[in-house]
Amino acid sequence: MPHIALPENVPGIRSLVLYRPETGQHLYDLAQVLLRGESPLSEADRELIATYVSHLNQCYFCQNSHAAAARCLYGPSAQLVDEVLTDLQAAGVSEKLKALLQIAGKVQVLGKEVKEDDIAKARALGANDREIHDTVLIAATFCMFNRYVDGLATLTPTDPEAYRAMGERMTSIGYVLPQKAQP
Repeated sequence: MPHIALPENVPGIRSLVLYRPETGQHLYDLAQVLLRGESPLSEADRELIATYVSHLNQCYFCQNSHAAAARCLYGPSAQLVDEVLTDLQAAGVSEKLKALLQIAGKVQVLGKEVKEDDIAKARALGANDREIHDTVLIAATFCMFNRYVDGLATLTPTDPEAYRAMGERMTSIGYVLPQKAQP
């Protein structure tokens, strides 16, 4: 049960942006730029970074919703999402993406955990400054989103089908402010 009065039956961050659309709009705009805007990282890889950080933060709503979006975007390679969540080092993603995910994981702990060696490793594997920047910003943003969602105990569906539908919506329309139901 949420800690504050939120719209009923609206899960996760969607309930929070409906509760306070004047702040929610900015959060959704940020998510849209980070996850769907121009970047040298694919949309699928950016969703995977969001998923990985949410997994590390044990934010099940964000982990499951963004994992569903990443699976949609990866298409026939959707199993990569579960591989990363199960064992990053054994996952079938590129070594460059593994290095970026390791950076994201360090940001999840504490930004100062990211060391020059982490950056050098990512660069040696082909990551450029923009990819490193976007990885760190996605990781930091999702730490905030995860704490926002869990800090107010928003509704977290348990039905995997609910997340599949969310993933399809996020990949088709992106991050747009939901509309309140009309009475």
